[in-house]
Amino acid sequence: MADGVTARFDRRGAWLRSLCVDGRELLVPETDVPLLYGCFPMVPWVGRLGRGKFSFNGADYAMPINFGQHAIHGVGIQRDWTITGDGALTLNLSDPWPFGGTARVEADLRSDHLTITVSVTAGDVAMPAAVGWHPVIRKTIDGDDAELSFSPKAIWQRGANGLPTGERVDVPPGPWDDCFDGVASPPVVTWSDGFSLTFESPTQTWVVYDETSHALCVEPQTGIPNAFNHDGCKILQPGETMSLPLTLRWS
Repeated sequence: MADGVTARFDRRGAWLRSLCVDGRELLVPETDVPLLYGCFPMVPWVGRLGRGKFSFNGADYAMPINFGQHAIHGVGIQRDWTITGDGALTLNLSDPWPFGGTARVEADLRSDHLTITVSVTAGDVAMPAAVGWHPVIRKTIDGDDAELSFSPKAIWQRGANGLPTGERVDVPPGPWDDCFDGVASPPVVTWSDGFSLTFESPTQTWVVYDETSHALCVEPQTGIPNAFNHDGCKILQPGETMSLPLTLRWS
């Protein structure tokens, strides 16, 4: 809590369940729609992993399917994390993830912003990795409607299977459930009463989902969905760490 601001985390999934600023709840509360509420870390992969399958160092692997034909958002959302300090949670990555390693979430709450950082550290063996954040923002608060402002250079073309094809194309009109590239300036959500929320993260890769009437997802990621099956996927060497902070700044 900080000067009229409260943030409430759940050990399950290291899920940020509530972010309330001067009585204004910014996050969608839990409903019967899976994964479309609160704000959670995605680790050790982001978005959809095609049919849950990938190959690494000459071996084939399969993750459990939990979203249509795909495995989505990593394994952290399914686990109870351990509280390891004020605003810090950790998770030892284990079955079905075959490479081990450790995930960590840290939070720093101030009067005008919340910074949340997700990181993953490889264990004794190298592994592919991508991390990200999945905030689910309310489109309407007390009758005030939200509008998203951001300026991507391109969109990763989405195939019929919901996965990026690997090609970048011009940005079409929304609504979207897509990954964008070249987002050089912070996305901003502004409600009709003038209240705004700025998303600051040191990445140019963002997913935006706005196909529902009540929720808007603005997701910074270190890689595209299904990154394990594309060239350029980040590989962590033993003991190496990948981190991604997200600052939610309100005014």
